[in-house]
Amino acid sequence: MFHDRYQLAFKLYPYARSADQDADAPVRHPVVVMGGGPIGVATALDLGLQGIPVVLLDDHEGIGQGSRAICFAKRTLEISARYGCAAPMLDKGVVWNLGKVFHDDRKVFEFNLLPEDGHRFPAFINLQQPYFEKFLVERVREAQAQGAPIELRGRNRVTNAQVHDDHVALDIETPDGPYSIEADWLIGCDGASSPLRGMMGLDFEGRVFQDSFLIADIRMDGDFPTERWFWFEPHFKSGASTLLHKQPDGIWRVDFQIGWDIDRKEELKEENIRRRLDAMLGEGVEYELVWTSIYTFQCRRMKKFRHGRVIFAGDSAHQVSPFGARGANSGMQDVDNLGWKLGLVIAGKAPEALLDSYDAERAHGADENIRNSTRATDFITPKTKMSHVFRNAVLGLAEDYEFARPLVNSGRLSVPCTYDGLPLNGPDALPGGPPRTRPGSACPDAPIAGGYLLDWLGGDFVLLTLNAEAPETLEEAGIGMRRVALTGAEDAAGLLAERYLGDAPSAVYLIRPDQHVAARWDRFDETAVRAALHTACTLETA
Repeated sequence: MFHDRYQLAFKLYPYARSADQDADAPVRHPVVVMGGGPIGVATALDLGLQGIPVVLLDDHEGIGQGSRAICFAKRTLEISARYGCAAPMLDKGVVWNLGKVFHDDRKVFEFNLLPEDGHRFPAFINLQQPYFEKFLVERVREAQAQGAPIELRGRNRVTNAQVHDDHVALDIETPDGPYSIEADWLIGCDGASSPLRGMMGLDFEGRVFQDSFLIADIRMDGDFPTERWFWFEPHFKSGASTLLHKQPDGIWRVDFQIGWDIDRKEELKEENIRRRLDAMLGEGVEYELVWTSIYTFQCRRMKKFRHGRVIFAGDSAHQVSPFGARGANSGMQDVDNLGWKLGLVIAGKAPEALLDSYDAERAHGADENIRNSTRATDFITPKTKMSHVFRNAVLGLAEDYEFARPLVNSGRLSVPCTYDGLPLNGPDALPGGPPRTRPGSACPDAPIAGGYLLDWLGGDFVLLTLNAEAPETLEEAGIGMRRVALTGAEDAAGLLAERYLGDAPSAVYLIRPDQHVAARWDRFDETAVRAALHTACTLETA
């Protein structure tokens, strides 16, 4: 619920009549994206930057509805940097690495999400989702001016989707009436209630948690640091748990756990929301209500993310509880995974079967997120007296004993997914190599002479060599690979060696376009590298 004194909204792509509406027959497009939230816009941007024509359809005009997602993780910023829009996000966002956990009126412990140096981006920024979307769309506008074939169509509501073997036919409603188009590929990014999923008779599988949470975004000059604070059974009695985050523009996000059997209309009355806030903040603290809402937890996903020529991403494919910041962040990893694969398929350089690896890898990521989110929710909202006793015993031990702290779960925060054991991975032939850079893992950043390692990775296949010889370029089945050669001279801080060499004197890494490790060796072997590249692009053994 918006409050009249403040609305964060941007009209990013107002309705304009398109040439397709005057065509005699439905126009065929290579890719149509359904949904103009952050995942849809990021998908259009990824494909458009590859030179692939893409049309995005949204039933609104880019108008933000409250702050919604606010925590954007380091991996999301790294992906956004590759798209060219991380800088304004970082400038506007509230940077934080430190979190604190309380029980009643006692601090149980604190944690640092990024305890090591040598990363360009912080563990998290807090940024209202409409700003995140705005910066993505502004980057789209820059890309359009540079020739990227991206079209954003506001107030174009898809009313029907007919899936065929080689395309999808779409009926669309606009202020000027209906029209139809066709898409070689349709990407569903239309949110948790996904109309596209409904049109196709598809649904989620998973669990709905019987608890309710009240969100209140408030503007205040609060005497709280820029940290994540979480209370179990807070002394101010405003709910069974409470979460506090700072956002830009002097806005603070507060989440109150308020139980299952509630009167939603009554709880959303301003006087009742203020009663909870006043008890938490104390007397004399002035604040302004900005946005309020009540939500319930759901940890669910589609059985399959790919259905022939239709592919689902983000909340339309999977849902998790907001504790852990896994929604938008996992959606951005979906885009990161799908973009290069669909690009190779459209270019005729890879078989359509490569897209099945998107389903395998991102379903793996969704299952990991659901597992962590479910565990967090079970810890935050114990359902039996015994589980409540156990939870509080863990909190009591964690206050004094280090071993108990990993058991406390106030929402394990989003980290990049590692695709262990999945078909695109090649060999791990680096004895003594660090586990964090094994095949399937997202490349950790590291400072090197002139910048950061991730500046040199992504967008195409890279052969990263450390103290090893290799050719500057290599091509396998029409797919090129460039070399990034580094030695100790570029690694003044020694962090590159720590993260990529471990105990090995030299290393060769095959890095995917999404900055995930495909394979690694202790030296260059052309036959092995070609075979790993072939596998990473085709799902087939060379």
